[in-house]
Amino acid sequence: MMERAESCQKLYTRMRLWEFPDEYVIEPTDGSSASSLSISRVDASMKLIDNVPECSSVRVPKIQTIFGVVGILKLVAGSYLIVITDRECVGSYLGHPIFKVISLKVLPCDHSLKNSPAEQKKMETEFSGLLKIAEKTSGLFFSYDTNLTLSAQRLYDLGDESKLLPLWRQAEPRFLWNNYMLEVLIDNKLDPYLLPVVQGSFHNFQAAIGKDIIDVTLIARRCTRRNGTRMWRRGADPDGYVANFVETEQIVQMNGFTSSFVQIRGSMPFLWEQIVDLTYKPKFEIVRPEEAARVAERHFLDLRKKYGSVLAVDLVNKHGGEGRLSEKFANAVQPIVSDDLRYLHFDFHKICGHVHFERLSFLYDQIADFLEKNGYLLLNDKGEKMKEQLGVVRTNCIDCLDRTNVTQSMIGRKMLELQLRRIGVFAAEETISSHPNLDESFKLLWASHGDDISLQYSGTAALKGDFVRFGQRTVQGILKDGYNALLRYYLNNFADGTKQDAIDLLQGHYIVSVSRDMMPPSQTGGLEAIASFPLALCLVLIGLFLTIMSLKQVRYDLRHLFFSMLWASISAAIAAFVKANGRIFCNRPRLHKPRC
Repeated sequence: MMERAESCQKLYTRMRLWEFPDEYVIEPTDGSSASSLSISRVDASMKLIDNVPECSSVRVPKIQTIFGVVGILKLVAGSYLIVITDRECVGSYLGHPIFKVISLKVLPCDHSLKNSPAEQKKMETEFSGLLKIAEKTSGLFFSYDTNLTLSAQRLYDLGDESKLLPLWRQAEPRFLWNNYMLEVLIDNKLDPYLLPVVQGSFHNFQAAIGKDIIDVTLIARRCTRRNGTRMWRRGADPDGYVANFVETEQIVQMNGFTSSFVQIRGSMPFLWEQIVDLTYKPKFEIVRPEEAARVAERHFLDLRKKYGSVLAVDLVNKHGGEGRLSEKFANAVQPIVSDDLRYLHFDFHKICGHVHFERLSFLYDQIADFLEKNGYLLLNDKGEKMKEQLGVVRTNCIDCLDRTNVTQSMIGRKMLELQLRRIGVFAAEETISSHPNLDESFKLLWASHGDDISLQYSGTAALKGDFVRFGQRTVQGILKDGYNALLRYYLNNFADGTKQDAIDLLQGHYIVSVSRDMMPPSQTGGLEAIASFPLALCLVLIGLFLTIMSLKQVRYDLRHLFFSMLWASISAAIAAFVKANGRIFCNRPRLHKPRC
């Protein structure tokens, strides 16, 4: 087992929330003989108190149990406390319990809003409405005892002094979902309340191999630097941080051995976008192409510092719009390719089609040497490091979801077989497929993992999930993919803009300021102020209805032929206008405007 990383001060695991008319009081109830935290509902000022205030007929509090404080978010005139009201234990990470957030609650500290100008009140209402979306954030996980933001290898390499720091100070900022929201609590030195939260995925299973039990855990950590929704966060920013960057760690524990293998995924690392415009597949646009090489260099320099050698596997099509992106990626990486950085293109759709995913073995043959050379972390039963991971495979497609998940699950399977051979459980030619229970559990593990990551980025479960689950494509799976593709279209065009605003607000990518000139999120000008797709669709349908009704009357009066042509022309004109100006009819983000 790994050495336990004990911080100097334990986090409170259970608290009682007292909602008084003028303050919130958070009282630790996990056996800690500690002070309670009082938060003013007027200005969110904080102080520690020894006793909970007395109740009276005037000050009757609401009381509920909470399991953690996520943080505080300041808006125009008020602040908002975000707490965890329900949790579920989903397994353990290196011996420590891991919890999933089941429900969040946003508590307003906005009594000062009563004395604010009408314009500020309107803006506060707009922004606080986004927090209702934030309450529904999926895939949040935390631990009271260990640092979930760090892989097993990075945890092992922590110095003794670092292990004594509070968990929030040990945390990797890239993967700390509530990093921005914790700032106020950090300023008030409230370490026992500072709960690090990660967004991603956590699944594990146990299976028997003969008389031995294997424990496999799969963790995803989503980077917050360029976090967002599928169509509104593509490519990289000028600093090299990419959209949908996720670190995936596969941990195996068996016969006293602990082994960890890390992979990463992320959008192609240069400036490009795909702005929704009501078409099913909007055009890809490369932004500032002259900067592609510089941005890619920054991205891979950061990866090499954090992970060692990097093998970039690009799965996109070689032709069409995807082909232009792939060509730009290859050209941007070419000047920096070295012994520490390799680039490999594998046209997933051309080679595997929609059903022959077993042909991924062709890809494995090309990367097997890298995987064997750079290895994985392996600790013996005394917690001593026998082997360490020296490099990482970085996989991407367009969304870094469906093709990427199928590919990463294949790599994870091959690495698990290597690990089991290394510790003497598997014979030289033995595979996971020869153990039906292990095989089925492993497939379900990766399928669930892919669904979680996809839900956070695209709003639907992953496509091609039937292959990951069952090892083959099924009719039901293909039909489900069709449904999810249509649902993605709807969410991308008519819902994700507002969701992107909520994400930017929570992550601190957009910081509300009273002093600067700004408008409420819903306020826009020009055609966009009146553009409404439901209204346009309604007008087109009414026009078609009137056209049909007029045509039915033509036999009685030829003047109705003119009216039918008029209504048809109006319908066609509205439809053509909507098609030509599709972008303004979509649900667009109103807050943060990225530099790319």
